[in-house]
Amino acid sequence: MITRDSYLAFCDDALDAYAVIARQLGDSRVNAVAPGVPGSNSAFALVAHVVGVMGRWGRTVNRGIVVPRDRDAEFTATGTVEEALALLESGRARFHEDVRACDPTAAPVNPPTGRDGTAYATQGDVLLHVYEELAQHLGQLEVTRDVLLTDEVDDAAP
Repeated sequence: MITRDSYLAFCDDALDAYAVIARQLGDSRVNAVAPGVPGSNSAFALVAHVVGVMGRWGRTVNRGIVVPRDRDAEFTATGTVEEALALLESGRARFHEDVRACDPTAAPVNPPTGRDGTAYATQGDVLLHVYEELAQHLGQLEVTRDVLLTDEVDDAAP
């Protein structure tokens, strides 16, 4: 079984990549979406979403500490690169605390209801879901970055 430190190292690698991409995009593109892709999300929105995911699942579900969340608003959130980096760091610190406080074999303190309820029998299952979300949205963010920065390269071509 994976240790807490190893698990957090994987999560931190993903969060570091979010920060690198936000910096690469800069303030001029951190709120941009992939052109011509309806429903695509900006880098800032994806940062807001994964921070919301970590709070909801790591804290509210696993520990029973309710973190207010407006999931829909996460996908329309806007801000600067510095604000995105601050969100990532505060979310990371809180998530580290939540992971260290969990019991991977115990049931979540505040289990999700509905279809989500059966998939997450243990706090360890919940943590796996958080990493799944971090990895999934990192891939989405990498594609968004590539599309947005390709436009920049195309503009510079003679």
